[in-house]
Amino acid sequence: MSRTPRLFVVSGPSGAGKGTLLAGVREQRPDLGLTVSATTREPRPGERDGVDYHFLSEDEFECRVAAGDFLEWANVHGHRYGTLRSEVDKNLAAGRSVILEIDVQGALNIRKAYPAAVLVFIEPPSMEVLERRLRGRGTEDEANLELRLKDAAGEMALAPRYDERIVNDDLQEATARLLAALDSHEMN
Repeated sequence: MSRTPRLFVVSGPSGAGKGTLLAGVREQRPDLGLTVSATTREPRPGERDGVDYHFLSEDEFECRVAAGDFLEWANVHGHRYGTLRSEVDKNLAAGRSVILEIDVQGALNIRKAYPAAVLVFIEPPSMEVLERRLRGRGTEDEANLELRLKDAAGEMALAPRYDERIVNDDLQEATARLLAALDSHEMN
């Protein structure tokens, strides 16, 4: 049975484990098309331009917005993030499903541009676990941490608008559930 290429959008609150979960999925599904998001935030230690993100100045980002280069973009935690339309279209045209990790605002915007997109929400087991994960990273100051936790509550309220919801309480189980969701939507 052949797969129908789909655009999958994975999102959820910061600290839900989306990046770790997607790394496991990509190991098992190397056929998935990859895109690199653009952002106006500064790189974190070890992040590389063009690999982890396209790091753009505010002016560069604005020019790309005006040119219509983004499938979606949003202000998140005081910075702008966006997905380049050309990268998604190129992969789908080549017969590869694409899986994007983007924020909730961006996911809901993509649904408008690509109604057939499959939205997958990754949830933490609880808000307490989410806070523990964020603090454990050690990458945020207290003000930024509080902003992320406040944003998480609003993002969790939008989870019912997604096609699939996966609680990331056990990495192997959550990875298996996400892989099953991809298979289910590609075979329809």
